Formats: sequence, structure tokens, C-alpha cells
Amino acid sequence: QLQLVESGGGLVQPGGSLRLSCAASGFTLDYYAMGWFRQAPGKEREGVSCISRDGGSTNLADSVKGRFTISRDNAKNTVYLQMNSLKAEDTAAYYCAAVKSPLYGSCTVRGRVYDYWGQGTQVTVSS
Repeated sequence: QLQLVESGGGLVQPGGSLRLSCAASGFTLDYYAMGWFRQAPGKEREGVSCISRDGGSTNLADSVKGRFTISRDNAKNTVYLQMNSLKAEDTAAYYCAAVKSPLYGSCTVRGRVYDYWGQGTQVTVSS
């Protein structure tokens, strides 16, 4: 069974950091570009970041540039989202997603192209 499982969410104070992980089971992430998305209550889903299949290309939403970093460890079948300098407006459920991708391709934060999604992990930034 193909599955993506996010972890690492929680409650953090403004200015703090969290690292989210997205572990795949049932398939290897080597063939997939990966994305992180978030959705706050009452708001539309937002693409946060993505990373290409080989890790050579990444994208970040303007709202998180300079604060978030995406990375992947294909040997561990895991993708990460390092979030620093967190703000209250970063509060949301965070989801990872996978889309099959050609080698040396790029990635996109358009959620509609992604095939597999995790169940999400909640991030709450509050004092």
C-alpha cells in the first residue's frame, strides 16, 4: 500500500523552528518529485515548497522564502521541511505529496498535479 506519513508538527512559539518529515512506504521516492502544502482553517490550500526527483531543483512560496528549506534523503525514503522563524500565519495543517517525475525534471507547487498525499501534521505557532 502506497503511503506518505508526515510527522514533526506541534506547538511552537513565534520565532521558533520545527522540522517536518514525510516518510514513504510501499514505494520508493526516487522516482517522484515531492511537495509540501498547507491549509489553514477557512483558507485554500497553499503550495509551500517542492523538490525535484534528484533534489537539484527546489521552489519555495514567497511567504516562506528565507525561512523554510526543503530537502530529501532518498536513501531514507524521506522528505523534510525545515521551518525557521515561524510566524503565527504559518499555523496550518501541513501535507506532503508525491508526483512521478522524469529524472532531472523540475517541480511545481501546483497541488493538482500530485498523485499521492499524506494525512497531514498540524503546526501551530502561538505564544
